[in-house]
Amino acid sequence: MPELPEVETIVRTLRPRVAGRRILEARYLSPHAAGHQPEAMAASLTGRTIVDLRRAAKFLVFDLDQGVLSVHLRMTGKLLFDAVPGPFTRAILTLDPGTLIFDDVRQFGRFLWSPELPANVSSLGPDPFECPPAAFAQRLRARRAHIKPLLLNQQFIGGLGNIYVDEALHRAGIHPLAQSSTISARRAQRLHTSILEVLSEAIAAGGSSISDYVDAEGRAGSFQRFHRVYDREGEPCLQCGKPIHRIVVGQRGTHFCPACQKR
Repeated sequence: MPELPEVETIVRTLRPRVAGRRILEARYLSPHAAGHQPEAMAASLTGRTIVDLRRAAKFLVFDLDQGVLSVHLRMTGKLLFDAVPGPFTRAILTLDPGTLIFDDVRQFGRFLWSPELPANVSSLGPDPFECPPAAFAQRLRARRAHIKPLLLNQQFIGGLGNIYVDEALHRAGIHPLAQSSTISARRAQRLHTSILEVLSEAIAAGGSSISDYVDAEGRAGSFQRFHRVYDREGEPCLQCGKPIHRIVVGQRGTHFCPACQKR
C-alpha cells in the first residue's frame, strides 16, 4: 500500500500539472471507486476547477472550487497523468487540457467527491512532519500499547505504514513490541528523528516500489534499494551483521534486528 512518501511523491509530480485546470468530464468505470454512487460522483466533479492538490496522511486531497476530491490508493491504486486507459482503469477525469486516470487492479481504492473534507480524513492524527518532538513524546507516554501497532494507527499519527515504521524503529533501536508508555524522552526523540529521516530519504528517492506503486508519470521509486530491515528476513543487518528476523505484530509482517532492537 502506498504510504506517506509515495503519496507525497505523487502529489509533487501531479500538482503542477493539474492545479488551476477545469474538469471537463468525469467518468467512473467502476461503482466501487465511487462508493457505489458513480453517476452522482461524476456529476459533482464535472465542471469543477482544481484549485490545489495536497496530501493528508495517505490521502491525496484535491481542493476544488466547490467541494473536495479525496483519493485513497489503498493496495493497488495508481493516479496517472495523460496515461492511456487500460483494463484496470476505474475513473477518468478529462481536464482542459490533460487526462487524469485512476487505475486499480484490486478495486480497494476510492476516488470520492464530498462537499467538504470527509470525516475519515479530517479525523486523522497529526502529520509526522507537523508533530513536534515534545508533542510526539507526550502522545507516546499517554498510550499503553505496543509501539509498532500504535505508529500504524492513523488516528495516532497519520501517514505511516508497515515499511517506514519497520525502518524507523530499526534506526531508533526500538523493538516493535516495546510498550509506548515506557519509552523514555530520549528514545522518543530518537524515534521522532528516525521517522522524519526515513520519510525524507524515501521522498527524495521517489518512494518504495515493492509491487504496484509508480508516480503520476508512471515512474517507479527507488528507496526499496535502501531498506535496512523491511523485506530482508534472514539477510544480515547492515548495522551489526546479525540476521534480520520477521515476526507478526498486530497482524502485520514485521522486520527487525533482535541484536540492535532489544526488547
